[in-house]
Amino acid sequence: MLGFRPQMPWSSAEPLCDAAAAVVAERKGMETPLTAVAEAFEELARGMVADGGELRLSPFGDTCALVSVLFSSLGMAFKFAEIEYVTKSRQDFPFEQSSIQVNDLIGAGKSYGTLNDILDKDVENDSVKKQGSHSRNLRRVRLGLGLIKALFEQFLATEGCSLYDAATTAYGQVCAPFHSWAIRKAVGAGMYTLPSREQLIVRLNETDCSVQKEMRRYIDASSPIIEYIDNLFLSRNISLDW
Repeated sequence: MLGFRPQMPWSSAEPLCDAAAAVVAERKGMETPLTAVAEAFEELARGMVADGGELRLSPFGDTCALVSVLFSSLGMAFKFAEIEYVTKSRQDFPFEQSSIQVNDLIGAGKSYGTLNDILDKDVENDSVKKQGSHSRNLRRVRLGLGLIKALFEQFLATEGCSLYDAATTAYGQVCAPFHSWAIRKAVGAGMYTLPSREQLIVRLNETDCSVQKEMRRYIDASSPIIEYIDNLFLSRNISLDW
């Protein structure tokens, strides 16, 4: 295990739920938050292959908890994603009042073995899209994973690309289609508060070279996970337009 650097930002601006916070605390021995996330998704992808293409819920929830730190490093512009991804929505925030998505999936891992199991149960109960259901929370977490992946892809696409341009494009691709006009407007205004490209690299305790390497690791490792989750819904004739 890599050595711990005291200055690395292993914290979230939004208090994490207990289960997610415990996972983050356990992984503080990793060198940087981005390295920890990339390595965790590589482990998750290897585990899925070893389990014959099944994705086990417990390690999935633990791995997803680490991504909350990346949302925090982006500041207020991605506060909507951090809240929707890992914490209970506030009544004054323009998002659905939801259960704690990542915490919910970590807790569900004690009762369900795989992601398939929670979809099967919610389909049986006709509650896939019901507020607070495990399947709905899985869908929200999947959007969060996809948002980070798209952001990293845009960040790496053009040398010198501003974080504003990368984040705006990523949000437009992944989340904007499911948000109301009011939310899209609020997010658009928040984009102007994003750190610069250089500031983000510093916040992640990376260099220009290392950040590219670790972002590519996350992109490569998360892609089969995201595709697998999408196929869980599509194979049951559940559309992804929500």
